[in-house]
Amino acid sequence: MTTYIDASVLLRIVLGQPEPLGEWPRLEAGLTSAITRVECLRTLDRERQSGRLAERGVALARASLFSHLDALSIIELGEGILERASNPFPTSLGTLDALHLASALQWRDGRREPIRLATHDRQLALCARAVGLEVIGLAD
Repeated sequence: MTTYIDASVLLRIVLGQPEPLGEWPRLEAGLTSAITRVECLRTLDRERQSGRLAERGVALARASLFSHLDALSIIELGEGILERASNPFPTSLGTLDALHLASALQWRDGRREPIRLATHDRQLALCARAVGLEVIGLAD
């Protein structure tokens, strides 16, 4: 099954944080939004600026991030995704999470294939489940 990967999943992996996505080594087909690159790079830069990540750590994390992104299919933010993200969802979502969810739903509807969403974000997981997506990466 195809898995949509949100930024929280990639960040746990590239930063070596506890409890990364257990299914990661077994994912067959992964995809993510073009915003994931921006979201992850901004996070790495904030970690560097705050002193929580030294230069060597930033370099290693960026290399790891780019390698993982190269292995994923990237969904560009088109008008359909932007429109869908701006419409109401069944639960509260911030802007980036709405774009992630709209991207996953747009892919699913365009392909008419099932998709699951991988996230470590509780609010995104709640909303994804409310619209019928299987969610992995978050304990219930």
